[in-house]
Amino acid sequence: MKISRSSQRGMSFTGILLTLVIAGFVVATALKIVPHYMDFWTLEKIVQSTYSEPSGTIVTVNDFYSHVSRGMQVNSIRDLDLKKVLSVTPDGPAFKAHLNYEKREPLIKNIDVVVKFDREFSVSKP
Repeated sequence: MKISRSSQRGMSFTGILLTLVIAGFVVATALKIVPHYMDFWTLEKIVQSTYSEPSGTIVTVNDFYSHVSRGMQVNSIRDLDLKKVLSVTPDGPAFKAHLNYEKREPLIKNIDVVVKFDREFSVSKP
């Protein structure tokens, strides 16, 4: 049984080129999206860290915003307006914090990538 050489040559030039284009698109999209997820995860940690602050430091809603604002400065999160993306209300012995925003990144000409973040927290007062 003889197998012809043409069926064993491997991937064609067109196949390699198509694979490279798809891989490049995936990498370009990831490079646009991943930083926004990292900022969101950092904001989550900052909001949840209010519980571990020294006792009596965060008593009011303004104290909560100040703590989160300092955390954003330390972690170089500068492209978000804190008052627009975070709403905080006192709820008895805790704070209810709602982190809600979306980020839009241009991908190709008129095609944008949009990521939406929406998370609620109930953080006990220290």
